[in-house]
Amino acid sequence: MVTDTIADYLTRVRNASRAGHRVVEIPASNVKKEITKILFDQGYILSYKFEDNTVQGTIKIALKYNKLTKEPVIRKLQRISKPGLRKYVNSQELPRVLNGLGVAIVSTSHGVMTGKQAKEENVGGEVLCYVY
Repeated sequence: MVTDTIADYLTRVRNASRAGHRVVEIPASNVKKEITKILFDQGYILSYKFEDNTVQGTIKIALKYNKLTKEPVIRKLQRISKPGLRKYVNSQELPRVLNGLGVAIVSTSHGVMTGKQAKEENVGGEVLCYVY
């Protein structure tokens, strides 16, 4: 039984990209769907599809690789806020990942969004993960 579903999501994507898989299938939840949409909007994955063929549903993610070197576009997925130690920040303390080259994914009262969007909307929240 998995207690931290977001860490499981990140681990599945990380392992599939390192193994060179084209597609990874993950059990769905609303937070995972929002994280997937952010990864697609930021250009870290090729495409995604939500399937409701089971009770919970699944997310199919097509991973993105560099055409020349065949290396995965996602260099690092790092879980920040964990079940044992939650990490909350206000709008002034939102982190910059790799001096703006990476993305911080934040769960706010306005929904799941990137750190830049949260700063623009002047809302803080729980820092879920860093992606770069």
